[in-house]
Amino acid sequence: MNAAPADQIRLLEVQALDSRIAQLDHKRRNLPEHQEIERLTADVTQQRDLLVAATTQESDTAREQLKAEQDVDLVRQRAVRDQQRLDSGAVSSPKDLENLQREIVSLAKRQSDLEDVVLEVMERRESLQERVTELTGRVDSLQAKITEAEARKNASLSELDSDGFKAAKEREVIAGAVPADLLKLYDKIRTQSGGVGAAKLYQKRCEGCRLELNITEINEVRAAPADSVVRCENCSRILVRTPESGL
Repeated sequence: MNAAPADQIRLLEVQALDSRIAQLDHKRRNLPEHQEIERLTADVTQQRDLLVAATTQESDTAREQLKAEQDVDLVRQRAVRDQQRLDSGAVSSPKDLENLQREIVSLAKRQSDLEDVVLEVMERRESLQERVTELTGRVDSLQAKITEAEARKNASLSELDSDGFKAAKEREVIAGAVPADLLKLYDKIRTQSGGVGAAKLYQKRCEGCRLELNITEINEVRAAPADSVVRCENCSRILVRTPESGL
């Protein structure tokens, strides 16, 4: 294939822009915020699970406390009624009086025990409420960090997209001036060779594979007409000759 030296050099400009676009795509995919958000999201999910469990426990304990307080009220009401009967003098039988007094004592003991239960449940509930408050704070803090990281990610992506758009437009203009057959060959090689289809021959070294050409290869390149499209024997990329090629 033949192409004017100017077109071949222009191909290096296309390659530089393709490399730039590839670098921007790599940066876009590998922004540190991606991993940061993934890690924070996993953390907030874990903390939310703990919060749900703690909230459920607190709710269960609240019902347990209500039940215990109701039990205390029932015993207290019964003790009040018994005391009123005792004080009213309505019970005159010694045996009934003894039984009534014994029941009042028993109810007092029962009330005390139930009040201890209420106190114990209240302490557990207070501890769970503190746990819920703590976990809520953790979730809110992590969510704020996610929001902040998302903002940084979006700002970076916006900048990268802008740079990528400019590079793509510039590439479109320069590639439009390259002969179609040369550009087609370049694109084919670039697809097959890790994104590099054309490389400068600099000081007898291919900048595509970074290998120096041997004497036979150098002589072949020297002998090739200026408009001949030459390929690197090592990596098969298009070798673009410039005044710096060392020929």
